[in-house]
Amino acid sequence: MTFGPWIDDDRRRIKPIVALPHHHHFPSRNSVTQTATSSSTHDDLASKIADNSATIGVIGLGYVGLPLAHALHRGGLAAIGFDVDQRKIDAIAAKENYLRHLGDEMIVDLADSDRFEATTDFEKLGECDVIIIAVPTPLGRHQEPDLSYITDTAKRIGKTLRAGQLVILESTTYPRTTRDEMLPVMMANAPAAAKNLVVGEDLFVAFSPEREDPGRKDHSTSSIPKLVGGLEANSTALAAAVYRKGIAEVVEVASAEIAESAKLLENIFRAVNIALVNEMKTVLTEMDIDVWEVVRAASTKPFGFMPFYPGPGLGGHCIPIDPFYLTWKAKEVGCTTRFIELAGQVNTAMPEYVIDRCAAALNEHSKPIKGSKILVLGLAYKPDVDDTRESPSFELIKILEDRGALVEYSDPHIAETPRVRKHDLKMTSIELTPANIKAFDCVLVATNHAAFDYGTVAANAKLIVDTRDAMRAFHDELGDRLVLA
Repeated sequence: MTFGPWIDDDRRRIKPIVALPHHHHFPSRNSVTQTATSSSTHDDLASKIADNSATIGVIGLGYVGLPLAHALHRGGLAAIGFDVDQRKIDAIAAKENYLRHLGDEMIVDLADSDRFEATTDFEKLGECDVIIIAVPTPLGRHQEPDLSYITDTAKRIGKTLRAGQLVILESTTYPRTTRDEMLPVMMANAPAAAKNLVVGEDLFVAFSPEREDPGRKDHSTSSIPKLVGGLEANSTALAAAVYRKGIAEVVEVASAEIAESAKLLENIFRAVNIALVNEMKTVLTEMDIDVWEVVRAASTKPFGFMPFYPGPGLGGHCIPIDPFYLTWKAKEVGCTTRFIELAGQVNTAMPEYVIDRCAAALNEHSKPIKGSKILVLGLAYKPDVDDTRESPSFELIKILEDRGALVEYSDPHIAETPRVRKHDLKMTSIELTPANIKAFDCVLVATNHAAFDYGTVAANAKLIVDTRDAMRAFHDELGDRLVLA
């Protein structure tokens, strides 16, 4: 069954949308008599964006949505931030920063502005001319894509949908999600007056992948080039105009599908290259060759090589998850992704590899892993942030506990372990003091935070297993007390 085409653009014909199985019909130009206002809707919205009279709604005030709302707000647009978590709304009102890596200024700037409002009231979506979706796209129990956040949000948008709105999805997902998943749900929940809206004339829909990298100092939301692809040309142009209000470089692409696929390629590129160097690590380690020295040596080549570094496993919301989105979609269309799946297997195996190295190192020091006291340094998935999404540290701790070790962790950015997708450890960070370090049989460096005093670690640890090359300066001093993993 198909609905549509919904898309109506004389400059570019787009295939009809494969619909979700509900019994609604969404007409195109050929099945509906267009009114005079429908032909001017694009121009009206373009004018409102240009003169800053458009109101932007950003759904999801987390790592992606909050800095985006701030960037567009600084560009002169009024913004309403939506979130289901009342704690975030209260924190903004109280000027309390709940995303430390962004700094306090952003929260204060938004809280003090009469052009910004944060709310849990999704009825206010009807007041928004532009709606940007920045919600999570996790994996399910069996590593399958979980689009429930997108579809739930699409239902909310649909309830107040009206002519003259632009809806942009930013959440990373597989190709055709915007067209085949989000749009049908949105239209199925639209009021009667919005049932006959035509995409490209009355309603505009686009995809623009988020490219946030929390904690990065050399790039911000405003400086990272923004890809934009609409379901048709008018949607692309309008979405690009919105983003140009707060982002220095906006790149228009031919379709939402190209933008969706580009984001997957960006992240899968990183995942497979990290898998390559992780596999190199396992081979070179057996040959007593330092993989970090090898990567640095190869990096002297000015062309044809890009450095990637090994680690204890993949972390963050995108890199560990996005390959599964593509492999799932590939199977749906009858394709296999052996290379991508193999990379996923290599990266997923890294925590077990690290603990095997840890156990072997303890054995060399006449200590079984069972009953050993092990201190894990770093709970965040990357240095100098408090972001624990998909952090391999959780898996490291779980494996250590399963093998009978007594585990503590230290992280200056994370006082208590939050509940994450697979784990609820209920642990509290300990202070990294000489006395505390001496109390452990092994220190496992999982995240190389700059705040850690590695000199103190080197001076007091009985044994160090380093997964991040954090102890490079102390190799000679540590001798056989240091094991690379």
